[in-house]
Amino acid sequence: MMVEKTYATGRRKNSTARVWLSPGKGEFIVNGKPLNEYFDRETLKMSALQPFDTTETKGQFDILATVSGGGISGQAGALRHGISRALAAFDVEKYRSRLKAAGFLTRDPRMVERKKYGLHKARKRPQFSKR
Repeated sequence: MMVEKTYATGRRKNSTARVWLSPGKGEFIVNGKPLNEYFDRETLKMSALQPFDTTETKGQFDILATVSGGGISGQAGALRHGISRALAAFDVEKYRSRLKAAGFLTRDPRMVERKKYGLHKARKRPQFSKR
């Protein structure tokens, strides 16, 4: 089943990525900027592009994405999740099994633990004093 334009949402930590995937020549726009401008670290770019390496489709799709919330690392993870979901929805038979085996379709549930009252952070206690 082939679809012209596919939409998917990816999430990681407190970040959300909305991804529109369409067949094209490999243009990658994130929040109105090219991927290289938005993510300055090479590892973040690699993380976002991993689904294309797994499915061997680098340069075959145009991506338009909006990311919000969290930090840049969480946003890169959310983008990877969104791209994976969009690719799986684009052509289920071709890509889903590879993406699933790589673990890109699973939402990472880890979140920051909330700070508790009486403590410095979520678990860090004030220093114990005997007297």
